[in-house]
Amino acid sequence: MNWFDRYSEILSRTVARRSSRRSFLSKFGIAMVGGAALPLLPVARAESEARVRSPEDPGDPSSCDYWRHCAIDGFLCSCCGGSQTACPPGTEPSPITWIGTCSNPADGKDYVISYNDCCGKSSCGRCVCNRNEREEPMYRPQKSNDINWCLGTKSAVYNCSTALVIGVATEPG
Repeated sequence: MNWFDRYSEILSRTVARRSSRRSFLSKFGIAMVGGAALPLLPVARAESEARVRSPEDPGDPSSCDYWRHCAIDGFLCSCCGGSQTACPPGTEPSPITWIGTCSNPADGKDYVISYNDCCGKSSCGRCVCNRNEREEPMYRPQKSNDINWCLGTKSAVYNCSTALVIGVATEPG
């Protein structure tokens, strides 16, 4: 026998001595169930390509009165080196967001707005805006703007907030 055959035989006999078929089937079953559950884990959806754009975007994104900011609470990223849709350099968007429904004065339609906190640097400190139109009580946390949403990022330090249009509202806000 050559060295490879001897090594394979020794390895096979060692594994056979230390394990059983039940042990193999148990570990194989755990791997199958774990693999099937993998798609159920949370996924960062902050940069989803399914976002739609408003037909017209009237107003100043660095103003608290901007139509997209109807449910925002925090510093506006458009004043902090970013924009209403992008985080400033050195920060990252939180994959967990809160949502609001804002009316666009240009076309009269209501749009669902995702408010993403940008995390990683200390608070911007400029253009603070706290609007609570249509805010829900705390038992609906996905619609609450009073939570630090910097979860799932490298740093839980809040910098500013963006306002992304994610769709046209199909029901009244």
